[in-house]
Amino acid sequence: MKFFTACLGVALLAACSNSPAPSSTTAPAAAGPGGSSKVAGKVVVEGTVPRVNTIRIDGDPKCVALAQTSMRPAEYIVMGDGQTLQNVFVYVKDGLPARMYPVPTEPAVLDQQQCRYVPRVLGLQVGQQLTIHNSDPLLHNVRAEAAVNAAFDVGTPVQGMETKRTFATHEVMVPIKCNVHGWMNAFIGVLEHPYFDVTDQAGQFSIDRLPAGTYTIEIWHERFGTQTQQVTVGAKDSKDLTFTYKAS
Repeated sequence: MKFFTACLGVALLAACSNSPAPSSTTAPAAAGPGGSSKVAGKVVVEGTVPRVNTIRIDGDPKCVALAQTSMRPAEYIVMGDGQTLQNVFVYVKDGLPARMYPVPTEPAVLDQQQCRYVPRVLGLQVGQQLTIHNSDPLLHNVRAEAAVNAAFDVGTPVQGMETKRTFATHEVMVPIKCNVHGWMNAFIGVLEHPYFDVTDQAGQFSIDRLPAGTYTIEIWHERFGTQTQQVTVGAKDSKDLTFTYKAS
């Protein structure tokens, strides 16, 4: 799926939701190869961002009971203060030393809460366990529409049920959908290395423990698409980057 990053009509997440938007996150990453540098920054949207669509969830009365509402704002764009943008996957695309990076032993977790995926955007490493948890007392389905990795489609009919999966190779991004509730979406970035993050509610990111070098940093968003910047960091260095998407 490709989107233009300029002159794109977009929408602002309505603040009237009865339940908080799921926070973005990264899986616990393995320690870097002794690096002491950092690239941090924020992602913003320039221009007027109108409201997003409101989606109905009353097709499943159990979802209405859990969410305590029959309608909620769509989550394909979640804005913060100062025109900042949440749920942007940020990672080192190029420039890292060619080596094997340790795989974290702690799993990444994708939960199903109040008939939504939490978090909406998640990062993990190749070979790292993905634990899919169902916190809801109803049937959900998890369909990974991977284009490079092996796709999968599993049901999670019981509250507290967990399914475990791993990904074999790099893929940015893997869309996750629910066959039962069509409004449920999530996205997983799979990398060989631990140098990635997802923007938080303030649109901020931080990639720590980098070795000194020159890197291509790429950002990905489900509606705004991708952007890249090149940055050079020395030993024990820190650089700030600002990425700007444009909205019509």
